[in-house]
Amino acid sequence: MNAPLSVSALNEQIKGLLETTFSHVYVEGEISNLTYHSSGHIYFSVKDSKSTISCVMFKGNARSLKFRLEVGQTIIIHGSLTVYTPRGNYQLLCSKIEPSGVGALALAYEQLKTKLQIKGYFDASRKKQLPRFPQEIFVVTSSTGAAIEDMKKVLAHRYPLAKMILIPTLVQGEGAKESIVKGIHKADSLALSTSHLALIIVGRGGGSIEDLWGFNEECVADAIFEAKTPIISAVGHESDFVISDFVADVRASTPSNAIEIATPDINELRIYLDTLANELTQKFQNLYTQKNQQIEYLTKSFLQHSLGKKFDFIQSSINQTKLQLGQNFLALLKQKQNDLLMMEQRFQNNHPSNKDTQGFVQLSKDNIIIDLKSVEQNDLITLQNSHYSVDCKVIQKKKLQSIED
Repeated sequence: MNAPLSVSALNEQIKGLLETTFSHVYVEGEISNLTYHSSGHIYFSVKDSKSTISCVMFKGNARSLKFRLEVGQTIIIHGSLTVYTPRGNYQLLCSKIEPSGVGALALAYEQLKTKLQIKGYFDASRKKQLPRFPQEIFVVTSSTGAAIEDMKKVLAHRYPLAKMILIPTLVQGEGAKESIVKGIHKADSLALSTSHLALIIVGRGGGSIEDLWGFNEECVADAIFEAKTPIISAVGHESDFVISDFVADVRASTPSNAIEIATPDINELRIYLDTLANELTQKFQNLYTQKNQQIEYLTKSFLQHSLGKKFDFIQSSINQTKLQLGQNFLALLKQKQNDLLMMEQRFQNNHPSNKDTQGFVQLSKDNIIIDLKSVEQNDLITLQNSHYSVDCKVIQKKKLQSIED
């Protein structure tokens, strides 16, 4: 009869048997009892409708996990079985984990996007305005890629007044996220120390989702969110959307498009300046004409109300009065002369010497020429012609029968 095995020996034999037999397993199940340990290890269980198995993913492998494990999530595990001999427990040692039915990167992208959206990283209210006429454009990208050359050409043609400063950055592969974060921090620091008319462009040319993944990292999103300088995210092509696009103040479809967004077209500015110059000239001419007219009006008004003008007016009034007085005097003199001539003519006509017609005399009473009609009986009257005067007493007055009667 064989000697009995110790518990430790049995567990060691089981460990050797399981780890040899199940050195590579491929298992699908639903996550439960999930724990992210402070050491960086991940402890959880996977289950189906009938059973459960404990799992562990150590820190080294957990670093390469693109998405975050969540309870209830269905995953596919690449790993091996191992036994923890002190307790006789076996567990699945995970070397690689993928989400079931969807790619790990796609899931990680959606998880981070949801997380940052909840934190307010995408809110329009926190987006910073780009300077209208930037003086410095800090570009966080690779110094050897085609993107930077395209951006230089567009800037030289579109707005050569701005200065482009390249922050050489690793944008792909291991260490890319750390390099991008460092580049953003450096660009932000330089921009704040040089000019308030500065902006940052973070980006690279096109590539696969793996190539662009550095711009989907949470640390990069944090760096963009915390920057004080306005940032344009310009990653890949127009159809590529990365997390940095949502966090940045402005998203550009390509690096070249970022320059177009960041700068005005200098030719349009020249046309605009010419238009302003023409408008200014026209307004100046109109204003000059208006002010000249006002000056002429004020000059005329001043002259009209000046002492000299008033003296001229008074002198003119005096001259007019003198002229009018002279004319009136001459007119009155002429009228009196005419009256005198008429009186003289009447006198001549009534002079007895001009009335020596036979049988006609002048009849007067008390030296007043009267009509025969006014003579009364017993009146003393005088009959006179040019040679004689006869005093008479009226004996009788008798009215003669007229022809009309």
